[in-house]
Amino acid sequence: MRIAMVSEHASPLAALGGVDAGGQNVHVAALATALAGLGHSVEVYTRRDDAGLPERVRMAPGVDVVHVPAGPARHVPKDELLPWMADFGRWLADAWLADTVPDVVHGHFWMSGLAALQASRAVASLAGERVPVVQTFHALGSVKRRHQGDRDTSPRGRVQTEAALGRSVDLVIATCSDEVAELRRLGVPDHKVGVVPCGVDLEHFTPRRAGGRGVRGPGGAPSASGRPYVLSIGRLVERKGVDTVIQALVDLPDVELRVAGGPPADELADDPEVQRLSALARRLRVADRVTFLGCVAHDDVPGVIQGAEVVVATPWYEPFGIVPLEAAACGTPVVGSAVGGLLDSVQDGVTGYLVPPQDPGAVADAVRTLLDDPVRRRRFGVAARRRAEQLYGWDSVARETARAYEHVVGAEGAARGTLHADAEVEAV
Repeated sequence: MRIAMVSEHASPLAALGGVDAGGQNVHVAALATALAGLGHSVEVYTRRDDAGLPERVRMAPGVDVVHVPAGPARHVPKDELLPWMADFGRWLADAWLADTVPDVVHGHFWMSGLAALQASRAVASLAGERVPVVQTFHALGSVKRRHQGDRDTSPRGRVQTEAALGRSVDLVIATCSDEVAELRRLGVPDHKVGVVPCGVDLEHFTPRRAGGRGVRGPGGAPSASGRPYVLSIGRLVERKGVDTVIQALVDLPDVELRVAGGPPADELADDPEVQRLSALARRLRVADRVTFLGCVAHDDVPGVIQGAEVVVATPWYEPFGIVPLEAAACGTPVVGSAVGGLLDSVQDGVTGYLVPPQDPGAVADAVRTLLDDPVRRRRFGVAARRRAEQLYGWDSVARETARAYEHVVGAEGAARGTLHADAEVEAV
């Protein structure tokens, strides 16, 4: 198949760790590469945010990244990109009509979906050739609004637009069962929704010493005190709930916390979230047991995870969350919040423990249970790796995604929907 992916703000070429660079970048890059490995041809369309970028870059065999000139050629926060999605969609349609129309287009994030749907309809109108549209939201505005309230910076009308988009595309690929329930509440029919999880690189993330791997990189070495450490890793934003883990340390007096993520180590002192978390640690008198590692290089992440006794992932909400998968692939048990994608990726009592969000006492109890029982901890780690191999390898995810594409490409009389993308962009 000729597959077009649209990822308007999350380039698969982008470095991880920035405010708008994270799980979606990894997902699009890995999925595109794995689909190409199955013999498909993939083009990923992302917004040109630097005037020096070439129009087309070969990312991997069978995968090209195309930089679309929509909006200013500079970084723009993703929540401010909506005004240029109509231009994005028109550019896509023109490019496809001038060259080759793809067999299917897959929008990643809601604004990408608007551009993809607009382009599909323009091609159908002008050339009579319909391009089925598949949509992955990665994060739903209704969930963000529920948990962030007035701090939500999404454009006005996002929730209504996502609901209309979900009803209009040929298929929504949700990443977890919690998202399916949310889509149902938004009025997206069940027959338009399928589930394919996010994936993890099983060759990069491996258990300690497996296959000759497991050398601890920077941040993964044992502490001088000999105390075990638990690890929180990911973007340093308030909703990730690192403050909950710091509060849990009060009831874990012999445990250290390492926090990986955020800016480089030499810039941590100026980071507002590090400042907030550091002040909390000082107030609770646990600051001597909290270490901020800063941004950890991709090659070093497995070693940091392997060195931890437990990975603690305690977000208020999480659309999916790749950290539990990376921990599972490394054979490290997870104590995670019972929210979003963690409800699927952490098997409670088998690969880790699920606890209520923002509950330091429950976090402390779960961590203590694992630290006090090395046999159980190892058993959970082995089960986590086995489950990652069975469900979350990118080859498996790509095969499931390709089957979803084949279904909509081959469907007779696929629903065209009623959303007019231009009108939605103007209305929002």
